[in-house]
Amino acid sequence: MKNIAFAALLPAALLLSACTTVEPAYNDIGSRSGPCVEGGPDTVAQKFYDLRIQQPTQGLPDAQLLAKYRPYLSDSLYQKLLKANAETNKPAQLTQGDLFSSLAAGPTSASVADASTIPNTDARNIPLRVTLSRDGDKAVTWQDEVLMVREGTCWTVDDVRYVANWQRAGGGSLSQTLEK
Repeated sequence: MKNIAFAALLPAALLLSACTTVEPAYNDIGSRSGPCVEGGPDTVAQKFYDLRIQQPTQGLPDAQLLAKYRPYLSDSLYQKLLKANAETNKPAQLTQGDLFSSLAAGPTSASVADASTIPNTDARNIPLRVTLSRDGDKAVTWQDEVLMVREGTCWTVDDVRYVANWQRAGGGSLSQTLEK
């Protein structure tokens, strides 16, 4: 009699426990080998562009500046930049112009789109539009896209897609430019 009652209650108990258990879409969100910047994807991207505008550089950042960028960059992008810096015969597209935007002269201001409208809180990567502008005799405004990836609990810049209306000699993204 006890076995029959237990057998009848077991499926009901399992059903109730299944209803109360919530699993995230991704249990493992990766790891991070470098330092991290606090904030969501849009906050980290905005802080990165603010740093870039405060300390602009033409071509590949030197070792000292790359160290400042490290907390903002994904492990993959950081390694690509280190590898490109180690090359002795760098192509012109890596030594001239701003690598982090479509415009070779680089931006003087940047505004990253808000990521709060992205519904999936378990997302591992998020492309964000960045409105960039350059002040001067001929002011220009354009948009690029920054790909943010989640490494551990950190959001980091993994790539920049050049989406302005003009062609960039090195390719359609920072990663493509670094690979050539």
